[in-house]
Formats: sequence, C-alpha cells, structure tokens
Amino acid sequence: MSKLETADRTDPIDVLVVGGGAAGAVVAARASENPHLRVVLVEAGPDYEAASAVPEDLIDGHRNSLVDHDWGFDYRAVPDGRPVHFPRGRVTGGSTAVNTTIALRGIPADYDGWAELGNPAWAWPEVLPAFCRLERDLDHGTQPHHGDAGPITIRRWQPDELVPTQAAFIEAARAAGHPACDDVNHPEAHGVGVMAMNKLGRVRISTAVGYLAPARLRDNLTIQADTLAVRVLVTGGRATGAEVQDGEGNRSAIRARLVVLATGAIQTPGVLVRSGIGDPAELASIGVDQVADLPGVGANLSDHPALLVAMTAKAPELCGDELPLVQTISRYTTDDSDQPLDVNIELITRVPRRNGPPAFGLAASLEWVEGRGSVRQRGTDPTAMPTIETGFGVADRDVSRNVAALRDALALTRQPALAELIEEVVFPDPGRSTPEQLVGLARRASGSGYHPVGTAKMGPSEDRGAVVDQYGRCHAVDGLVVADASIMPTVPRANTNLTAIMIGERIGEWLRTEPTRYGL
Repeated sequence: MSKLETADRTDPIDVLVVGGGAAGAVVAARASENPHLRVVLVEAGPDYEAASAVPEDLIDGHRNSLVDHDWGFDYRAVPDGRPVHFPRGRVTGGSTAVNTTIALRGIPADYDGWAELGNPAWAWPEVLPAFCRLERDLDHGTQPHHGDAGPITIRRWQPDELVPTQAAFIEAARAAGHPACDDVNHPEAHGVGVMAMNKLGRVRISTAVGYLAPARLRDNLTIQADTLAVRVLVTGGRATGAEVQDGEGNRSAIRARLVVLATGAIQTPGVLVRSGIGDPAELASIGVDQVADLPGVGANLSDHPALLVAMTAKAPELCGDELPLVQTISRYTTDDSDQPLDVNIELITRVPRRNGPPAFGLAASLEWVEGRGSVRQRGTDPTAMPTIETGFGVADRDVSRNVAALRDALALTRQPALAELIEEVVFPDPGRSTPEQLVGLARRASGSGYHPVGTAKMGPSEDRGAVVDQYGRCHAVDGLVVADASIMPTVPRANTNLTAIMIGERIGEWLRTEPTRYGL
C-alpha cells in the first residue's frame, strides 16, 4: 500500500501539489521538509522511483525526449498558421526531465521588472538566494552569486569538449565583435561563451533526480503518478481538494487544506477553467458554471519566438546524432534597443531534415517579448488538447528585433571559422532574403523556444489580468495557490528551466517556513 492509502483519510491532507514538474516537484520536496505538513504530489505522467527503471530518453541529456513522455500539444504562431508540435514533459520532473538541459538564469532586469509590476518579493535581490540554493555549480560555486550545494548540478562545457561547429561558432562570434563570456549566469553576463547545463556527461539532472529522489523516504510525502487533474474542488469560495482521474478514466477526490496547482503554463489554465475559474465568456462557451471571474486565466501567454538559419555541413560527422545538441550561446543587445540582452543566438549541432544532407543551424531567438498569445479550452474533457496561439509576429518591435537577430546570424555564416564548415545555407534562401521577405518570415514562421509563461500571471488584485498575488495565492479562491511558469508576468531573457525551478524554491520555502501565510 502507498503512504496515501495507509494514511488517515478522514481528515484532509495538508498540501496537495498538482503537477510534479519543474516547480511542482520542488514545492513538494521543500514543503515536505516540514515534518508537520502532510504532502501529496500527483503527476499525470509516470514516476520512476528506482534509478534502474528510468528510460533512456529521460537519461540522455544530449537530445530532447519528444515522444515517449510528451503531452502531444500543438501551437499556432498565428491563428491561421499550421500546427506545430509543442513539446512538454509528461512525467515526474516535467519538462526538466525531457528538455535540452540548458541552465540559464534570466537577467536582473527581468525580475526587477516583475517587482515593478506589483510583485516586490520577486525583485532580483529576493530571487538570487533561491537561484543559489537550487544549484550545485561546479565551475563558479564559490562566487557570491552562485551556489555549490544545491540539488541541481550545473556545469559548463570545457574547450576540449566542444564539437567543431560549436567551437567555430565561438570563434565566428568573437570575430564579429561579440565579447567573450566565461559565465553566462553572471548577473552582468553578455557576449558569447559555453552554455551552463544541468547534466553530467549525458545524464540529465531533472527535478525528479535532484529534488524528489532524496525526498521519497519521508513519511509525510506521497507521490501518486498516472493521475490527471480534472479540476480544483471549491466550496464556499475555498479550495477543498481536487478531482483527479486515473489512466482508465476513473475519477476520485483528494481532499486538502491547501491546493498548489503546478501543472505548467499550458495545463494550468485548463485545470482552472474546468474548476469554474477564469474568463466568464470562456467558461460560458464550454458550459462551466462560474466560480470566480478571473479573465487573466489563459491570457498573457509569452514565449520566445525564434528564427533558424539552416546550413548543410561539408562533413556529415559534424552533425552526428551522438553529439550534444547545444553547447554555446551569445546573449547580446540589438542596435538601438532600449532593452538589454533582448536577443540571443545559439548553434544547434543538428537540424532535422526530411531530405538532403545533414545540416546544423543558428537559432536567432527574441528574448524580450512584447507580443502575447493565449491558451484556450475546447471543452471540459481533461484529456482534450487546448488551443494554443503564441502571438508571434503580432508586435512590430518584436518582428524588427527578431529580423535583426536573424540577419546577425546570417552574417555569422560568412565568418571564416563557420564558413569553412558550411556547404550551403539552405534556409532562409539567400536569394530570397530581402528585408521585406525576412519580415514576412518573422511574422508567419517564427518558431517557439518552448518557453511558455504568463497564463495565470501574478500581480496585485487591482490588475484585472492578474490571477494570483506575489505569493502565488489565487485572488478569488482561498486555499488555492499556483506555483509554476504560468505566474511569471513576463518571460525572462533566458530559457525558463531554471526560473521555473526557482519559483518552486520560493513558494516551497514559504510553505516550509511560513505555512501560516497559506492558512496552514
């Protein structure tokens, strides 16, 4: 029997964490450090308790897991665009268990910007200790802005580990005027350097590995896998638990004094809407009775649009399937921008192609984003896929800066260090790359960086678009907390991997040390 089955079910558990991903696993692990709190973590995907049982696709950090532990979402960059696969991890560890293991922080201006929006608990001086606490930085752990004893091991590639195309990218970027950067997570970092990554060799260090593995033996923590969240149960304006569904479609209720929703920026809006919490028009459209009028649910979707330069390689082995996918990055500011580090360029070791010789790529990504999209529900079936529209290409400034980064990437292909490895630039077609054509490409064909945030954003109650306050507490329903990437009001200028873990650290620590803040 599980610890949940043997527990006294006549009383509700203290903390029900719904979703065991980047933030949820962290919240459950940190909250369960308080022996007075009985914590249950439910996860829609499988849980691999024994290290020997973990599948290879979750171990191998050299490639993303895109099939076996994926939700199967699609997004559209524009409403009438073609559907594009939107990878999200369905397993304990969530997307940290399936992603590229890029361990980048946002920059101080990101978090200070959150504070300026009415969330002072998330200013840079407030979040830095949580970033330090989560990491075991093998390269800079002794520095005051890093940590050396956290659950997530982080290291940077050494020069002798770089594959030829990645080494050439650094040389080309330096020749183009990008300064060298030896620590991409320094608060003042900019320029080109090796990537910080949360993997050792090929082994991915997810939150399931770093946080849940050592927490499993605690008597007050239960992990219940293969359990899909249907809705939050609300009585008299207060969350009292959650309705869940097993793999055979059987539904049951788990009663709790506090519900922490951590299902991610794509799934959290659906759970809230099915609970009657959201935009009244959306609730009415799918026949859900209104519990709380919060129009920000599912709105404000923010992500990083990217444009790819694809080049065939002079030697096929340069794009070998056994090579790491990403090793280097340049973070910089476009000309005349009023936002620092608003773009980056990464070299991608291999680019999938249906036909033709092997190729590698330069991904030019817009990091500071004005455009917004949405996540909307098609009905009340918790297994149904939502409608995801990213809003790429909507804001003119986004388009112009993304095109600028694309042109910078194209210029790098002409630097000798890279040019000698390139057989041909195959996309975008050099013969069809006028400024007008590149603008059209940015408006219609920008791809997701897979960093969705903002669909249940935090902010003061006066902000009609805010769903939760700065502590993750729902504005309209007591006893309900949201703790995942959906509460970020803006997307940070970095991959969201570490920032989502940091959110779990902040809210998990508040639960552990100040449970009365959450009515416990």
